[in-house]
Amino acid sequence: MIISRTPYRVSFFGGGTDYPDYYLENGGKVMGVTIDKYSYITVRKLPPYFDHKHRVAYSRTENVDNYDEIQHPSVRETLKYMKVDYGVSIHHDGDIPALSGMGSSSAFTVGLLNTMYALEGKMISKEELVKESIIIEQERIGESVGSQDQTFAAYGGLNVIEFSKNGRITVKAIILKQERLQYFESCLMLFYTGMSRIASKIASDKIKNIPNNKDNLSKIKDLVDDAFSIITSPDKDMNVFGELLNETWYLKKGLSNMVANQEIDHIYEVAINNGAAGGKLCGAGGGGFMLFFVEPKNQLRVRDALKNYLYVPFKFDFEGTKIIVYKPDHEL
Repeated sequence: MIISRTPYRVSFFGGGTDYPDYYLENGGKVMGVTIDKYSYITVRKLPPYFDHKHRVAYSRTENVDNYDEIQHPSVRETLKYMKVDYGVSIHHDGDIPALSGMGSSSAFTVGLLNTMYALEGKMISKEELVKESIIIEQERIGESVGSQDQTFAAYGGLNVIEFSKNGRITVKAIILKQERLQYFESCLMLFYTGMSRIASKIASDKIKNIPNNKDNLSKIKDLVDDAFSIITSPDKDMNVFGELLNETWYLKKGLSNMVANQEIDHIYEVAINNGAAGGKLCGAGGGGFMLFFVEPKNQLRVRDALKNYLYVPFKFDFEGTKIIVYKPDHEL
């Protein structure tokens, strides 16, 4: 039995420039962090005396004889990609609901790949995990997803990720003094809106609009460098980071009319009116989690004003996907 733990991510800046349709022509850049909310995947070889060859348990349970019959797209395509010729039992559990803008789909794929390679007694680098999970999601499943979620899930940490025109992905860890890092972390508040959405539908709309949104996307990308300068300069007011989030939120809304709705706009307005310096929806938009930058002195007021929405405390994760239980199966 093998169990992997893979973190979800919170995106700050640059979202939309990590779509291959954009960065292969213009280059892309994002800033974000993984948090201590995880996707857990348990895998073991399934003995041959069951009526089915594969068992997959997530929000539903599938018992099938051939992996082509599996309905879960990531499981199906990962097993096909790895040419798995033995029976497996795969179980998923997560700290955060799917379709919530925290990179859960990519965390699942990265974690499953990591676990399957461990099951076969193989070690895979973080770089290869990113490469192969992108192949599975973008090429084999054909999802309209970017390339930041897979990268954050594999590497973990507080990073700037650059996407080159030649397809190369570079991860640059953001190094801060401990006191500044802790203060930065303490200023971030996460709320669950209760609204789920299909990210690929919103992403498809954004991709379709890329030719008309190049100016917006260029500004969104430039904010990564501005935000990096703020948090890494000890003499700069960290609250400006929140103001930049406010700026990127309005730019993000301009990418597609599917990003926000009346309730999301109301949540945002309430948070700002009660002391948040800025914020944004995590992920493609449409629902899920909202992130706000709020100085500690204003946080009780924001929590009270948004008491109808679930407040989710979190800490940063700096490990990325990892195998937390490794008990290889005996040959069956």
